[in-house]
Amino acid sequence: MSCRRVDPLLDRCLACLAKNLSRYESDLDPLPPPLKDKLIKLLCTQGRLTDANIGRVLHPSVKKLDLRDCDVSDNALKLISCCRQLKKINLNSSKGEERTSVTSEGITAVAQSCPHLHEITLKKCCNLTDAGVLALSLNCPLLQIINLSGCSRVGDASLQALGQNCPLLHSVDLSATKVTDDGVIALVSGECSKNLKEIHIDRCIRVTDDSVEAILTCCPNIYILLFHGCPQITDRSAVAIEQLLGSKKLRQITWTV
Repeated sequence: MSCRRVDPLLDRCLACLAKNLSRYESDLDPLPPPLKDKLIKLLCTQGRLTDANIGRVLHPSVKKLDLRDCDVSDNALKLISCCRQLKKINLNSSKGEERTSVTSEGITAVAQSCPHLHEITLKKCCNLTDAGVLALSLNCPLLQIINLSGCSRVGDASLQALGQNCPLLHSVDLSATKVTDDGVIALVSGECSKNLKEIHIDRCIRVTDDSVEAILTCCPNIYILLFHGCPQITDRSAVAIEQLLGSKKLRQITWTV
């Protein structure tokens, strides 16, 4: 006798609803938050949340949004302003292509409405500028994790703002941005210096050994440091690692000289 698992009726109903979403969009508004949360998770997994339908399923108690597979723009981010309890949002470009539809305008709207934000990932949001990161730093003091990898228009002003305003920050990915030593030094000299545990500055072609030495000197709890693909970094950084780390153990470190 077969013992094949049968999905609960609720899951089957939600799957049917997600599959036929366009037919039932007008019926989504009165759904209670727990059902909307399940539907949001399902639609995010399927990459089916869009500017057109996201407003139907959002509610004030939403705490997490994983939109990496969804085709959304600043228009959707402005609708997220109703989610004042939001703690985590993922806007990474998961398909390897740059996400051009998300700009500082949309990120500013999220920042100004979501003061409890702990984590935001913005990998390859190539139209994000320092203005968007500044808004996050000023409005989201609880920020702990930020991923700006591939945000090619982000520079030192972003790091200065994060260092000054986000004391709980512990993980920062700056890979392939236009940051320089000035920005990195401002970040690790700021309020978050003692909490920083993970920093990625790989493929940042403007940083030098000064950045690596500043991180090792100012961040006593650092355990992940990536700076491979930085052409201006020399073997001076390798010497600094040996001299400044002492008995401290790094969980992960990568570099090229």
